[in-house]
Amino acid sequence: MENSGLFFNLVPLIVFLPTVGLLINIIFGGRMSEKAIGTVASAASGLAFIVSLLLGYSLLASGSEAHVVPFAEWIKIGNLDIPWNFRVDTLSVTMMLVVSGVGTLIHIYAIGYMHEDVRFKDDVKRYGRFFVFLNLFIAMMMILVSGDSYLMLFVGWEGVGLCSFLLIGFWFEMDTLARPSWANSNAAKKAFIANRVGDFGFLLAAFTMFWYFGSLQFSEVFLKAEEVAASQPGVIMVITLFMLIGVTGKSAQIPLYVWLPDAMAGPTPVSALIHAATMVTAGVYLVTRSWALFSLVPDAQYVVALVGAITALFAATIAVGQYDIKKVLAYSTISQLGFMVAAVGMGAYVAGMFHLIAHAFFKALLFLSAGSIILGMERGHHHLANHGHADEHHEEVFDPGDMRNMGGLRKQMPVTFWLYMIGSLALAGIFPFAGFWSKDEILLDAAKNYSVVYVLLTIAAFLTAFYMGRQIWMVFFGKSRHAAAEHAQESPKVITVPLMVLAGASILGGALNLPYLHSLGQWLEHTIELAAEHGEEIRGYLSISWGGLNPVVALVSTLLALLAIGLSWLLYGRKPLQVGQIDPLKKMLGPLYTAFEKKYWVDEIYGALIINRYVDLARFLAEKVDWNFWHDWLHDSVIARFFRWFTKFLANPIDLGIIDAISNGLATLTKRSSTALRQLQNGFVRSYALSVLLGAVLILGYLLFK
Repeated sequence: MENSGLFFNLVPLIVFLPTVGLLINIIFGGRMSEKAIGTVASAASGLAFIVSLLLGYSLLASGSEAHVVPFAEWIKIGNLDIPWNFRVDTLSVTMMLVVSGVGTLIHIYAIGYMHEDVRFKDDVKRYGRFFVFLNLFIAMMMILVSGDSYLMLFVGWEGVGLCSFLLIGFWFEMDTLARPSWANSNAAKKAFIANRVGDFGFLLAAFTMFWYFGSLQFSEVFLKAEEVAASQPGVIMVITLFMLIGVTGKSAQIPLYVWLPDAMAGPTPVSALIHAATMVTAGVYLVTRSWALFSLVPDAQYVVALVGAITALFAATIAVGQYDIKKVLAYSTISQLGFMVAAVGMGAYVAGMFHLIAHAFFKALLFLSAGSIILGMERGHHHLANHGHADEHHEEVFDPGDMRNMGGLRKQMPVTFWLYMIGSLALAGIFPFAGFWSKDEILLDAAKNYSVVYVLLTIAAFLTAFYMGRQIWMVFFGKSRHAAAEHAQESPKVITVPLMVLAGASILGGALNLPYLHSLGQWLEHTIELAAEHGEEIRGYLSISWGGLNPVVALVSTLLALLAIGLSWLLYGRKPLQVGQIDPLKKMLGPLYTAFEKKYWVDEIYGALIINRYVDLARFLAEKVDWNFWHDWLHDSVIARFFRWFTKFLANPIDLGIIDAISNGLATLTKRSSTALRQLQNGFVRSYALSVLLGAVLILGYLLFK
């Protein structure tokens, strides 16, 4: 559809601008400075954000009607025709703005962060490679959110999986302490494999969908959804549950969440990009995009909501027992994703998307601030080494991310302290920060229709406020528990300024969907109504709730959050943790805290039941099947012996007995013939004269008789 003065035709640029950025850095990066490399990558992402803004403006100017922009033919085999089309609607543009906006701030932050990180790791040449991967991540995520079909969505889905593998394993031959190790590469493989399990569920959903709907285009699938549901009710249930498997992989829900904490192996900007604005939100986007399917199967909705709520509580308990500053945030991400998945599972799509946006702001702020803290600790540690104090701390391997090595950092890093405080209060759901509004809306929807989900999420919200309070007291208050913390230094402006922007968004982000105004709800309603191009018919199945401000729910969640923060102060703030002191919560909870600390031994259980069994199977196939059976018996015994027998057969009876006998016979015949003919050539004239006479007689005789 052509519209004068509108910018829908610019939508391919959201993919191609980051692609151009990464190509420039691939081709010319070796001759460019670090600032130039970072500027190119950041500008590519920033321009994609501007295009996203223009697309948002175009939607507003055209009545928020969805637009499909054809780009190219992609797959055309017989009746199967799947083009590469871009879908511009309020849902896709919302995701574009979040991905490119937060992604650009992370790019700018990474200019300063990676400048120091590559030097701490002593490999300056990798600086350009990092920004190539970062731009590729943005491009793939844009494909995911802008595709007009499930197959196009799946291309981006797989693309961000590849990028996560590349970025988590960026320092593949060393660990986070810059020691030779395969820990990071193992973490990358873990993320890749866990996501492939989830992706298999997505593929099963897509295959089933194509079998029964004959298409993977959103509009055609949603148009036929009611008809298929009426004729074969179980089909929609199967498709949505297969999709849930994909969601558990990409959005780190039980049982496939285990890859996300290990993803902390990547540089901190990677953690912020994956866990705040891009990859992990893909599952939430998938369910929201597929609202017309999920709304037809309430049982599947309940399963999704329950998985999200259980994950939210489960991950929150583990976060309570972690000591690595990024690991706490990682389990917090799993927990908050549980809130989002529970919301979209309940049919509260606006609440889920609202929390997705708010979470992108404050979780990116927290991860990037944690990176600033880690860099500050590393600066302090290098200060000690450069001033001859390294020998005093040789007794341990220094971990700059371990909160037990911190303490008192609010004095050394005051800017980072206040920024981290804002992010923590937003995550804890304290009024008036963005997290208060988005989390409260989810709790309100749960309280209306899903009491079990409400209870689980409320407990998770309490624990969220507690572990963030614990983190604040351990990191910023009390006395320094390591000399590196005493000499920690504040980060430069290229790091802190993007944090300030995110902090502003974390404070004001709640205005996107304030109760009774519901700006985001009114914006997303256009996509929900137009997704099947006959929204009024499907709307009866839709359980979308914009909520309102329920004083009871809001008061309960706020009081619980304040109570949790107060409890964290009693345990960690009133008497700050000392060097070598056992965590006070461990004294109180004993074995239960150990379970939190050990992550319920889930990795060990998976290792014993799945990974080790897979290794055993691989070893059996390698040793017994491949070596003993295939190599020793089949190859050496069967094939080799047959080959030797066959070659002897060809050599003796065939070659010597037949072929050589023919050759030798011909030679003998030639020899005998030549001997006989040699008698005619004896050198006597009388013999030759006699021969002539005999010849003449024979000729005359022939002529006479004829």
